[in-house]
Amino acid sequence: MDQVLGQVLRDAVWERLDMLSDLAQRADAHSLVSVARSELPRLAEGWRAMLQAHMPDERGDCPTCSTRWHKCKAPCSVWQVAHEHLVAGGLAPQHDLRRQGRRKSVPSQNRGSSPTPAETTGRHALIPPSRHVIAATP
Repeated sequence: MDQVLGQVLRDAVWERLDMLSDLAQRADAHSLVSVARSELPRLAEGWRAMLQAHMPDERGDCPTCSTRWHKCKAPCSVWQVAHEHLVAGGLAPQHDLRRQGRRKSVPSQNRGSSPTPAETTGRHALIPPSRHVIAATP
């Protein structure tokens, strides 16, 4: 049941992001302003909530990414992705690459594949494992 709910949540988030990307590409200026006023504060608050969960503890470890046997030093992959997309210029549109990579990396419930660690632990359940890798930009 948890796997089904997790897949439903992931699908809903991907669909929402696809809708926002499509709006950014196709909407007229008036619609873009309206969407920006309603969605940008929500997206910013979502980033803040996610980053708060990944704030390093007193030892400099990410409490969300760390496990009992493996400590993840800050900055964890979530902070690295946040920096890349919000500060270092990763906001440039890359719609085709993101969609192609995501479609291939998200396991299908119908294929009978075994669940990924993210699906079984709930860690970063909304981010497929392939999205944790940070590619160097030229």
